[in-house]
Amino acid sequence: MADSPLKKPELFELNNGTMQIKVSNYGCTITSLSVPDKHGNMDPSFVRFSSYRDLISLYRRVIHNGASPFFGCIVGRVANRIKDGKFTLDGVQYTLPINKPPNSLHGGFKGFDKVVWDVVEHKQCENPSITFKYHSRDGEEGYPGDVSVTATYTLTSSTTLRLDMEAIPENKPTPISLAQHTYWNLAGHNSGNILDHSIQIHALHLTPVDQNTIPTGEIMPVKGTAFDFTSEKKIGSSIHDVGLGYDHNYVLDCGDEKMGLRHAAKVRDPSSSRVLDLWTNAPGMQFYTGNYVNGIVGKGGAAYGKHSGLCLETQGFPNAINLPNFPSVVVKPGETYKHIMLFEFSVKV
Repeated sequence: MADSPLKKPELFELNNGTMQIKVSNYGCTITSLSVPDKHGNMDPSFVRFSSYRDLISLYRRVIHNGASPFFGCIVGRVANRIKDGKFTLDGVQYTLPINKPPNSLHGGFKGFDKVVWDVVEHKQCENPSITFKYHSRDGEEGYPGDVSVTATYTLTSSTTLRLDMEAIPENKPTPISLAQHTYWNLAGHNSGNILDHSIQIHALHLTPVDQNTIPTGEIMPVKGTAFDFTSEKKIGSSIHDVGLGYDHNYVLDCGDEKMGLRHAAKVRDPSSSRVLDLWTNAPGMQFYTGNYVNGIVGKGGAAYGKHSGLCLETQGFPNAINLPNFPSVVVKPGETYKHIMLFEFSVKV
């Protein structure tokens, strides 16, 4: 089913005088987010594009070969990988598109990131916000049941962005696990790689993967390994010990809590002194260091290469639908999936 001719990609702004975000209804995609650095400069703090048109042009070139980088968007119906693009639910086997062979990734060839969402509310006030809505039909990209999905971006303070994602299955149980897929570079969007950034991840364990980046089902302690970020550590210090780079799901099991959210990660850039603290209610977080980004051209002609940005994708565990020892991602009619992310920016010299 094609998008309605009345629905077209547009760009919207949230601005509270200190923080500015531009977001499109195409994939709920953040195309620009600016917060001050130690000098008060407002250079966008992640890999970015001039407009949603650049993103659409890029996605149209790659939509059929599975090479989409998923810049800044919300991915679903299920984020991350599903082994062999197959799962069984209530005795019925479902087959999904294989857009990252041999697996299905981030919802398929045309997941939530490549559709135009409805704008149901856009508030310009002390705490500006925008709410998007999308109806995912039964059988879309192979998934069962109709699902109503909403995503709300809100500037809750001068330097804090909150994202609320909700989904309600209408007629069948279905797996749901959404993720926000921005590539962060706190030094600025055209400042090279993120290997000098430091990160602390509040996880004592991760889910190790096989040769096809599918979790084995094991819950592995990170202590004493190159995956240990329980104390703040420079990303580049151990990245060459893990193959192409980090692309692993961390079990968020040791962070502080506030307002029902758990502290997932702290990222710090030494050059700008920007700090990002991420809080969430999700059980896991995929830490990804842009290992497959290769020469994509963005804002101002900036060429984004390997490790140009890092992703902090809070989510359900990858391939959880096929691994019963992982937290379930199945949501039934009458239940509501709720996923919250809180991005707190600060400057610490």
